[in-house]
Amino acid sequence: MDHRQARQNMVENQLRPSQIDDPAVLAAMGEVPRERFVTPALAGVAYADEDLLLPDGACLIEPLTMARLLQHAAIGPQDAMLVVGCTTGYAASLCARIAARVVHLLPPGAATPALQALLAEQAGGKVVPAEAADPAAGAPEAAPFDAILVIGSVPAVPAPLLDQLAEGGRLVAVVGTGRIGHGTLCTRLHGVIGQRVLFDARIPPLPGLVLAPAFAF
Repeated sequence: MDHRQARQNMVENQLRPSQIDDPAVLAAMGEVPRERFVTPALAGVAYADEDLLLPDGACLIEPLTMARLLQHAAIGPQDAMLVVGCTTGYAASLCARIAARVVHLLPPGAATPALQALLAEQAGGKVVPAEAADPAAGAPEAAPFDAILVIGSVPAVPAPLLDQLAEGGRLVAVVGTGRIGHGTLCTRLHGVIGQRVLFDARIPPLPGLVLAPAFAF
């Protein structure tokens, strides 16, 4: 299979027709090889427009949902980012092509030598690993963040993650349970958090999430 051509087909046939037009997002998704972040058995379907569940319980979410989240995060080249819930390293590698620095939050023990080697190859040293048993805790020691990307649906946006947004910072996540979910943007402006529903989406739940008091409007 020609994975390079499959990446271009993904960009031209899945992303552009769905109003993904941020040049940085399109470039990143056209460059980072999704097939490297799945098992060899799934490499042939790495560019299918569907979530890919891996044997270890990790998930590579569908390209279009990933691209929509990235586009609405409005990542700039000077931004510091936090990526939560992506144990494959794919989302962190995409963000590293756009942002200045990416903190990659993982469960304890998940930063294996193989994952670190893959990130070093694909992210050029711009990804910094961090650990937390509960992904909702974020990485307060590295905050504030200009953008936070949550890979995995949540029933509500965890308050600790919102607390780690810089002024003007954006958090994107899929909020919802079961078969109902919405891509959602939270923004901190003048110290106040605003929330806006962007699009319908359904992805697997955020792994390891411990339910705690969430931000309420």
